[in-house]
Amino acid sequence: MPADHSAPVTGGRTPTVIRLLVLATFVVILNETIMINAIPNLMTSLDVTERAAQWVSTAFMLTMAAIIPTTGWFLQRVTTRRAYAIAMGVFLAGTALSAIAPSFAVLLLGRIIQAGGTAVMMPLLMTTLMTVVPEHDRGRVMGNVTLAISVAPAMGPVISGLVLQVGSWRWLFVLVLPIAGAVTWFGLRHLDNIGEPQAGAIDVSSVGFAALGFGSLVYGLSKFEPDNVTTPALIVAAGVALIAIFVLRQLRLQRTGSPLLDMRTLLSATYTKALILMSVAFLAMLGSMILLPLYLQNLRGLSPLQTGLLVMPGGLAMGLLGPTIGKLFDRFGGRVLVIPGSVGVSLALAGFTQISMSMPYWQLLGLHILLMISLAAAFTPVFTLGLGALPPHLYSHGSSMLGTLQQVAAAFGTALVVTVMSARSTSLVESGTDAVTAHLDGMRLAFGVSAVLSLVVIVMAILLPNRADSPEHAAVEPEARTPELVKD
Repeated sequence: MPADHSAPVTGGRTPTVIRLLVLATFVVILNETIMINAIPNLMTSLDVTERAAQWVSTAFMLTMAAIIPTTGWFLQRVTTRRAYAIAMGVFLAGTALSAIAPSFAVLLLGRIIQAGGTAVMMPLLMTTLMTVVPEHDRGRVMGNVTLAISVAPAMGPVISGLVLQVGSWRWLFVLVLPIAGAVTWFGLRHLDNIGEPQAGAIDVSSVGFAALGFGSLVYGLSKFEPDNVTTPALIVAAGVALIAIFVLRQLRLQRTGSPLLDMRTLLSATYTKALILMSVAFLAMLGSMILLPLYLQNLRGLSPLQTGLLVMPGGLAMGLLGPTIGKLFDRFGGRVLVIPGSVGVSLALAGFTQISMSMPYWQLLGLHILLMISLAAAFTPVFTLGLGALPPHLYSHGSSMLGTLQQVAAAFGTALVVTVMSARSTSLVESGTDAVTAHLDGMRLAFGVSAVLSLVVIVMAILLPNRADSPEHAAVEPEARTPELVKD
């Protein structure tokens, strides 16, 4: 029988359901970055080009972007246990298929299936956390969540670098399979249902518009190159048009049925500010995650494993400080963390504009740690403030929208820095500058663009309140409101 979660969770103790979901989320998010170092291995093993091999990461990101918009509706229609079982079951199937893939096409299918399970886990974790954890304790618990979602992407390249030193790319999936299986089994034994599922048919056209719209947008952004702008721009424009149709469809469904993604989340000023801050901060973080390995490997001659080890302390610092930052948020509120954190992001990115062929590695390490710690100081409070400003029946939709925009921001950040860097370096080479100097200058400019964009994060940080506003129920007409979760 499901446990009774109607009683508030006492401070100082993270609910078992959250611990289980954090563990599962860590395992599935790890796979988003675990294939980054495997491209050369794949090219040799499966006889594919570098451009084709890159699809093992691109397809994962595209699938996430296409599926996450549907998770808000999905999580309101199934029990917690069923959502968990489906997400982990799909992830396990994709992992097993990838491990035994006889061809690149089958591997790509396995990665797409993996991403389908991963897409559900983050919104499920966030929605459950906001439902079972009282407001006064959310910062601490959200800090533990930050540990999982920040350390996992940082550890992916490091783990893959170690594995690829001694084995083939298949071991990246073979090793994950029993861990994910054990996590799934343990979770299903101990996980309780939170709330009651609601009735409501899915709007098929909304699913199509969301998948094609967000998928096209992310795909188009991932294809931008200095010598290939027109075609990606047309794909992005088509994606934006389909997303506009999707939004109009959701606005209509809010009056007549069940929207796939409830736009009434944006009526909360605090949530909207948090959404903008998180998206731009994520863009800046992903931009640096792309540029720094390129600089360290292509210009400084480090191996993928050495690069992973150099950036690992920043990811670990970000994750390990998460719980402490969460406790500080519960005690002092968000502004004391978010404003210094946003300033730190800008300072770190500005510092990276000074990279050279002789910059000491300890300076690079220090700047990366500053960036990661600053992002941790911003992410935990902003997640909590933004979702905390929504009424409970919009938690799943708020989590879904946040996850969707993170994928779009990741694609946009990658496209932006690579395009700026390539355009600048190509221009300098054509004017007679040597290749190394041109590439360095291109990277400096790309970091500079990221630093300028991060000023938006500072502005949003100043505008955010210190504590979450009362959920803005008034923004949603009672007759149009989706029934709230009924806890067991």
